[in-house]
Amino acid sequence: MKSLNVQMTNEVAEALKSGKPVVALESTIISHGMPYPQNYEMALAVEEQVRSHGAVPATIAIIDGVLRAGLSKSEIESFAKKGMQITKVSRRDIPMIVAAKKDGATTVASTMIIAELAGIRIFATGGIGGVHRGAEQTMDISADLEELAQTNVAVICAGAKSILDIGLTLEYLETKGVPVLGYQTSELPAFYTRESGFKVDANVETAESIAEILQAKWNLGLKGGVVIANPVPKEYSLDFKEMEKVISNALAEMNEKGIKGKDSTPFLLGKVKELTAGKSLETNIQLVLNNAKLAAQIAVAYAAK
Repeated sequence: MKSLNVQMTNEVAEALKSGKPVVALESTIISHGMPYPQNYEMALAVEEQVRSHGAVPATIAIIDGVLRAGLSKSEIESFAKKGMQITKVSRRDIPMIVAAKKDGATTVASTMIIAELAGIRIFATGGIGGVHRGAEQTMDISADLEELAQTNVAVICAGAKSILDIGLTLEYLETKGVPVLGYQTSELPAFYTRESGFKVDANVETAESIAEILQAKWNLGLKGGVVIANPVPKEYSLDFKEMEKVISNALAEMNEKGIKGKDSTPFLLGKVKELTAGKSLETNIQLVLNNAKLAAQIAVAYAAK
């Protein structure tokens, strides 16, 4: 059987061929992260943010069973309009979606896989998945963490989603040897908030310093990714204590309704949006834009090494 290649737009292919900086972007955040048309507007704004800071955006997805790096505006709008009708695809789902020639919206894990296959090392997202609260009983642990342990892609995010058990998520990453760097912070942000009560492995002040760490890791043959935690801008950060109450209420309702597995995160994010009267949606959009900016700056510095 012939190997499956990643189909790229001309812009992405030419950038990679010439050694120009490229930033991968996921598609689940478009289809499952927020409603239309905010998701479409956000996706275009994120791509523009990457371009305006000197890198080429490559939104990752699966279309008609084909692995894709770089989408047209019409393809992005199609994903935005179809929303949750599109299958959310993690590592385990890729072969079924490819074989069935279906569309798939890529999570952090599957975006990392396709980005690495394409030769892209820098990836911007909202927040990573992790160990869910109550995982001692449920064993609900995101595939994102295992992917970070084995796939050579740096993930720029606003930390771990605050709906998770952040302490256990950090313990898991430590066990797997995944560095967690804070961009101009010593504390891991918790997606909607700038604080979590947990420390990062290192506070790194510049994009150039982060690029040097990435070069050192991969040049040494140390397998796996790096988490680069970038706090949401202060003016969009929600109150930490208030968010803990909101998340506790959302978790209680989720458990009452018996929602589990891959349905849990979309439910919780939707419930958080409802309970914060929509404030979380604006915060979500702004943190993704902020991560895209930093990712582009890191990609530029990395390409210059």
